[in-house]
Amino acid sequence: MMRHHIAATPSTTTPTTPVTPMLDPAKRGKKRGGYICGRCGLPKKGHVCSGVGPATIADNVPSTPRVLPPRTQRVLSFDDVDVVDSSEIEGGGKFEELGKGDDGSFDPDKIVSGGLPAGYMWAVMKRLPPSSVMLASGVCKGWRDVANQIWKNTEELRVRVPVVGSVGFVGSVLKKCSSSLVRISLRMESDVDSTMLACIAFSCPNLESIEILTSGLSVNRITGDELGRFVADKRSLTSFKMDGCINLGSVVISSSSLSTLWLSDLHSLSKTIFNCPNMKEVSLNFSHQENDTTDITNMMDNLGKFCPKLQNIHVASTKLSHDTVLALSAANLRGLRMLSLVLGSGITDASVAAIVYSFSKLELLDLSGSSITDNGIGIICNTFSRTLSRLLLALCPNITSSGIQFATAQLPILELMDCGMSICDPEMDDICADESNDSKKNSKAHHVYQKLIIKHNRLTKLSLWGCSGLDALYLNCPELKDLNLTSCRNLHPERLLFQCPNLESIHATGCVDSLCEVIETQMDSAPLESHLLSKRMADGSKRVRVPHIIGQQPSEDSKQLEVRKRRCIVFTE
Repeated sequence: MMRHHIAATPSTTTPTTPVTPMLDPAKRGKKRGGYICGRCGLPKKGHVCSGVGPATIADNVPSTPRVLPPRTQRVLSFDDVDVVDSSEIEGGGKFEELGKGDDGSFDPDKIVSGGLPAGYMWAVMKRLPPSSVMLASGVCKGWRDVANQIWKNTEELRVRVPVVGSVGFVGSVLKKCSSSLVRISLRMESDVDSTMLACIAFSCPNLESIEILTSGLSVNRITGDELGRFVADKRSLTSFKMDGCINLGSVVISSSSLSTLWLSDLHSLSKTIFNCPNMKEVSLNFSHQENDTTDITNMMDNLGKFCPKLQNIHVASTKLSHDTVLALSAANLRGLRMLSLVLGSGITDASVAAIVYSFSKLELLDLSGSSITDNGIGIICNTFSRTLSRLLLALCPNITSSGIQFATAQLPILELMDCGMSICDPEMDDICADESNDSKKNSKAHHVYQKLIIKHNRLTKLSLWGCSGLDALYLNCPELKDLNLTSCRNLHPERLLFQCPNLESIHATGCVDSLCEVIETQMDSAPLESHLLSKRMADGSKRVRVPHIIGQQPSEDSKQLEVRKRRCIVFTE
């Protein structure tokens, strides 16, 4: 077998200059990648490019950053996730503060998937609910780093907990948060027990505020002993609010940091002790069951002894009585500013006298559902004329329109007043709204209806809901914004007069149709505030209106103010 040897032809080129064979691009074979440096022409393996090589056209062109082809963006839709609807997450901090984590690995200027800096992605992602943040962390590493930073900077968490896997869901969310989480609000759609409290206590060592709300058919199974241990173990806890407290049995809470306590749906408490020297606000709502055996008087006595810094007290119970008020007034609560004793039919004018004797600086007084009369209102006005700004006397059947008028005349800084279901006509409550006018006149013949005249310069909210005993209403309140006339079915349209230019909403559900038409007509024709120029008199005593100079054209701003009219919304349904 013969072998043909081909002799190499001597090369005339310089040995130091490599020769790159020029092949036809159409005849080149398919290669996995480029093995020759595009800058100097040498093989890439084992060399450092010095930037010296064959001159090409590209050497004379300024280098430009490489433009990557656009990628297909991933569309994330979480409309089918139930938890997303009402779950919210809030994170704090600014862009420059994001890099100050424990490991310092987060860079807000780093470009993540999508072409945005991590700082801007953080600003978008912090507005997402927790479930969406969890899903976004699975897109790429950059998004996961941003999501982790979101959890680390979260201070407040509000979550609607689903029915299935409530403890596991809350645990997975809290596990991602660091010790910076200080406020939690849970809206429970499933039953809640001590396991949930243990999960929160373990995951949130620096917790300051917790709120547990029940909804639907969820049941709160937390007992009084479990609640007391949780509050005692959380040394930094300042606010605790919980609904559905039907299984407490007894309440013994001892904490030096707790300042706010809200408990609702309480029932038959055998023992109530609140040893909280820094407590400032307490709200206790009892269920309206007749077999409630709670000793409200003893509870009030303990509040006065062990919570000397109380400023706001709210208790709603049918067991409230005059003895309860005496037990509370015996305490030295000089800093009390808001007192609300609701649904206590045993509270009388004598109870009002005890209140004004012990608490002389009240700003809010709520005695709705009590048995006070116009004399009790007079006692209130004589003592709190300079401090009381909110007075609520709903469901007080023994007061009349004269007492309400006296209160508005003697309380100059009053801003809110509620007299709902106080001036009622019991004979008209059973009459249907679609009866003829003749039958109504026959039923009104033996009943004397009342009229109400209120003139006040600072009143902003007035509620007369259910006052079916009123047939005439005259209001001269320039600052009034919200008026509730729901179920005032006996108000006559011709006996209605409003001089309230700033009214924004009127609730007139259950009133006659002609009354609603008169209200809308008076609101549409209400005089607008004069925008003429004004100046002081020579002695500086008062201001006088200055008419436009003769021949001077009004400005564009004044024309717009003349055209613009204030619209008041009348709710009839």
